[in-house]
Amino acid sequence: MVIKLTISYDGTNYCGWQVQPNGVTVQEKIEYALYSLVGEKISVTGSGRTDSGVHAQGQVASFVIENGVIPPEKYAPALNRYLPEDIKVIKSEKEKDDFNARFSAKEKTYVYRTYKSETALPLLERYAVRINNGVNVDLMKKGAKEIEGEHDFKCFLASDSSVKSTVRTVYEIRIEEKENLVEFYVTGNGFLYNMVRIIIGTLLAVGEGKITPNDVKNIIKSGNRSLAGKTLPSKGLTLLSVKY
Repeated sequence: MVIKLTISYDGTNYCGWQVQPNGVTVQEKIEYALYSLVGEKISVTGSGRTDSGVHAQGQVASFVIENGVIPPEKYAPALNRYLPEDIKVIKSEKEKDDFNARFSAKEKTYVYRTYKSETALPLLERYAVRINNGVNVDLMKKGAKEIEGEHDFKCFLASDSSVKSTVRTVYEIRIEEKENLVEFYVTGNGFLYNMVRIIIGTLLAVGEGKITPNDVKNIIKSGNRSLAGKTLPSKGLTLLSVKY
């Protein structure tokens, strides 16, 4: 039986989603909770790797279990008894036998949160990044339009990463301003390592007048990482949802 989990977590204290030898990860905590619940080691597959410090509102994971004693919808409350306060399973349900949280995913939406302030605001700092008060949101919206669509996004790939293909489709970038908050919603069929954080760094460079919206188009065509904006801190990034 295949079980699908929808998971929310504060990534501050974790070295990302995927199990690794040098730090505690969200996947590790989920698999330990599952072991504590059913008494056997079960591998859990996530929809993708969130980096160290990145949060999730709707991460999706799946696992296969032969013992169907626990009803699918009961895994969420049962696992939560073994999970820390900063990781919780929001929903659990049975899926088709061929479902895989990673390979079945069709669309992901991230939000990057920033705020305008002369000084750091402690109640926002954990989940958002402070930016220049004078940033021009209208210019950033124009720059975002140059990113939407299918492109070779090599320029938005971390320089120490390698993948078979750097072609991805960004369906939409929506920028919302609410009082001092500026939130960037990015939806696509998949993302390269650090891609969203570099996209937002590039758009902020547009908003600060360092580059123009038209420069964004040329940066994508060039494929040159050094021409794009900086990689913003992970704490501002949250995986909102995954569609299948």
